[in-house]
Amino acid sequence: MPTMNISLPDHLKEYVEEQVDSGKYTSVSEYVRELVRLDQKNRERERIELQVLEGLRSGDAMDVTPRMWEELRQKLQKRRKRAS
Repeated sequence: MPTMNISLPDHLKEYVEEQVDSGKYTSVSEYVRELVRLDQKNRERERIELQVLEGLRSGDAMDVTPRMWEELRQKLQKRRKRAS
C-alpha cells in the first residue's frame, strides 16, 4: 500500500494519538483511513441530497413505490461496496 506523509500542528497530532491510544484504532493510518472513508460518505450523501432537492424543485412529479425504493437501496449498496 502506498504511503503518504502529513504534517499536523501539535494539538491535532496529540488528538490523533489519543484516538489511537483509546483502543478504537490500531494505528494512526487506520484512524486516517476511517476519516477519509467518512468524508467520502458525507460527500456522497450531500450529492444525493442536492439531487433530491433539484428533483423536488423541478416540479416533475412521479409516483414513488416501495419497489422503487428497494431498487434504489440496492443500487446504492452496490455503489458503496465498489467505493470501499
